[in-house]
Amino acid sequence: MSTVPSPAETPQQTPPARTIFQKIAAREIPAQFVHEDGLCFAIRDISPQAPVHILVIPKQLVARVEQAGAGDAPLLGHLLLTAGKIAREQGLSDGFRLVVNNGRQAGETVPHLHVHLLGGRDFAWPPG
Repeated sequence: MSTVPSPAETPQQTPPARTIFQKIAAREIPAQFVHEDGLCFAIRDISPQAPVHILVIPKQLVARVEQAGAGDAPLLGHLLLTAGKIAREQGLSDGFRLVVNNGRQAGETVPHLHVHLLGGRDFAWPPG
């Protein structure tokens, strides 16, 4: 008598839900792309908080900054360098702000690390 369950008896594992950003990267959800390379892509935010509001998103899923490890350092650096490049291309020579939310209290709504590039207006300090 076999102790291995048949495929019909094996419980099916539900794959983890993909984030909206993974679906955008796969072109399953439309978005206005402003940049794409091998490590990341950048899209215009659908609810902009400034005249220029672009999200720079890694293709590799890192849920949030606090979960990033030392091995993610090259990717995190690439996101910042890419944001700077896009800011120059968008004519934000007078200044811009980069924001990374971490957790619900910080306003994170998608559990997929991303950098907000905001510009085209004056910003106050401290942010609220």
